[in-house]
Amino acid sequence: MASTTKFFRVLIMVCAIMASIACWTAQATIPDSDGVEELDVTRSDFPSDFTFGVATSAAQTEGSAREGGRGPSTWDHRVDILPDRVINSDKFSTAIDSYTRYKEDINIIKHLGVNSYRFSISWSRLLPKGSLSGGINQEGVDHYNSLIDELIRNGIKPFVTILHFDLPQALEEKYGGYLNRSFVTDFEDYSELCFKLFGDRVKNWFTINEPTVLAVYGYEVGIAPPGKCSLKEGVCVIGSPENCLVPAGPCDFGGDSSTEPYIVAHNLILAHATAVKLYKEKYQVQQKGEIGIVLASKYFVPLSESQEDKAAAERLFDFNLGWFMEPFIHKTPPPSEKLRYSLDISAEETCMKDELFLGSNCEGHWPEGLQKLMEYMKEKYQSPKIYVSENGLYTRRNDSLPLADQLKDPERISYLVRHLYRLNKAIKNGVNVKGYFYWALFDDFEWGMGFSDRYGLYYIDFDHNNRRIPKLSAKWFKDFLESNIVTRASS
Repeated sequence: MASTTKFFRVLIMVCAIMASIACWTAQATIPDSDGVEELDVTRSDFPSDFTFGVATSAAQTEGSAREGGRGPSTWDHRVDILPDRVINSDKFSTAIDSYTRYKEDINIIKHLGVNSYRFSISWSRLLPKGSLSGGINQEGVDHYNSLIDELIRNGIKPFVTILHFDLPQALEEKYGGYLNRSFVTDFEDYSELCFKLFGDRVKNWFTINEPTVLAVYGYEVGIAPPGKCSLKEGVCVIGSPENCLVPAGPCDFGGDSSTEPYIVAHNLILAHATAVKLYKEKYQVQQKGEIGIVLASKYFVPLSESQEDKAAAERLFDFNLGWFMEPFIHKTPPPSEKLRYSLDISAEETCMKDELFLGSNCEGHWPEGLQKLMEYMKEKYQSPKIYVSENGLYTRRNDSLPLADQLKDPERISYLVRHLYRLNKAIKNGVNVKGYFYWALFDDFEWGMGFSDRYGLYYIDFDHNNRRIPKLSAKWFKDFLESNIVTRASS
């Protein structure tokens, strides 16, 4: 794209994660501008059948990466060959040891008082070679059967993500992974295996977690598997040039940032559609379940009332959310032949207006944006059923603090209260939101950031056998779920 291309500016106003919608979590900066009213919310404000849950993923929690017959995933491979690109890379294969401690973890979930648990199945634990032809790993089948049975025995409803970033490395080596149409066939086979094995008990399925991340991070900017891109080394891909959090490159494995993200996204859309069609035609009537996808989007507001800025906001919605939602309601997006995915949007994100931050800085959050995003979904996409599959806040790991201080997280409580309040307002305004999952149940392995950030309601003591300790926020959430008394929290 020519350097003279004009970029219209759009104000970022929220980052909230959902299923059938999703986005990034925010750092612990809690602005007070929303007022005290947002700190008043009770369990009884939500429908009696509303789903409250917690969420994790296999690669971030299970560990036992080379045990139980499991084959390597693309993330295992990245950690092995590029250990310097992943913080705490030596810990990735053990994560927080949930594979062997799942019964303990389920007891924690039960004690917390939520009624649902979102987790993912490791594709390479069921199919070590990625394809049915490579054989089914019975140890993996037995593990997930036991996990699901234990959840149900404890009154916890399983919500299962079929693919959460951890593609079998065997498929990457066999035909290039997501870039090849063969991926669609293998994903269909893998999905059907899950339906056959677990669908008698699992009634809520998510096909693919955040396909935008797979396409953009893996194939435009190269900071996630398979690490492909065609950018110059040092281009800032997360943050700003003045305060760059993650630079791109070097692009060790080739790639084309102008075309490959679109090819990958196309195959991911086909894979989702194929699995959904299969489930609806062959399994849904008998198993009586439902199936969806996890998509990521921020809420965008034009910086000004100009038509150019309004159009820029719509493009940002379309490139983040519409990219995948539009094909699902049978609309054909216009073709694009620009030279890089992020530049194709011709819109720039900013967190400031009139020299003021939204929130206390660029990593703040705006709970009202969650409500607005829900309402946008209702109006734009024919009122789909929505589960907020991930919504959470991270704090920086600081082992120099006494343990008692690390367990105090009033900022997370404030985050929870304010977002639940706004989510409830969206429901009262007619949005078809059926559930909310906090991310994450535990401090876990946050991909390239390793153990440097803490998202959990439960503190993980990484130096003492990964013991699980409830933070103040876990105790608050438990009280919220068990009581109808208005609960206040201060920031």
